[in-house]
Amino acid sequence: MSPRSASVNEELRRRSKERLLQAAVELVGEHGYESTTLSDIADRAGSARGLVSYYFPGKRRLVQSAVHRLMHRTLEEALEREPRTEDGAERLARAVDAILGLARDRPVLMRQHMAGLLQAEGFVPCPEQQRLAELLRDTVARHGSRDVDRDYPMLRAQLMGAVYAALVPGVPMPVPVLRAELFARYRLAWELGDPPGAEAPGGRDGTDLSRFFATGSAPPCGPAGTAGPGRPDQSRRPK
Repeated sequence: MSPRSASVNEELRRRSKERLLQAAVELVGEHGYESTTLSDIADRAGSARGLVSYYFPGKRRLVQSAVHRLMHRTLEEALEREPRTEDGAERLARAVDAILGLARDRPVLMRQHMAGLLQAEGFVPCPEQQRLAELLRDTVARHGSRDVDRDYPMLRAQLMGAVYAALVPGVPMPVPVLRAELFARYRLAWELGDPPGAEAPGGRDGTDLSRFFATGSAPPCGPAGTAGPGRPDQSRRPK
């Protein structure tokens, strides 16, 4: 049997990492961070336990990358859905609603993510986070910012603060109230984006995450530490 080509090995590695990212998001959302082990993630992904450590330096880094993937793909989907628009106010409204929607629809996952950012390791840049930053910076620019380097961090801080406020145990603020505050700050009309009570755009099934972690499409920018060409894939079928 002839050995697999470098391109085939690279595709297999990409698919393995995609499955690990999806499994991490699903399991942490279902059971919480502390109750999810790397072995659990490997089993859900159908991968060898050692493969997780090869691709990611630890559970916190894996989960942070996975949540940032979910965030940037959710944001991208909201910005590019039909009807497509170049209107800066509409795009900013969609961005705010996309991020707040994650806090509303995936509270366990997003609460664990926010808690992780407050740990000693803190905010760790990764390709998934960088893509999220690119989308938000572009949104700020299209909204008319004259100083994106100043306005993007402020939008990021506002969104993180709103997500935190929506998820504080015992005293959560209602998402519509937080939305109203952000819309007022950025002078966005209430009917833009996805107003509360409106039908979910596109009729997507909110429980299905597979579209954000495709294993058969062209490779996205992957996490740092990608294996070099020729390293065999160690994935296996789930039991």
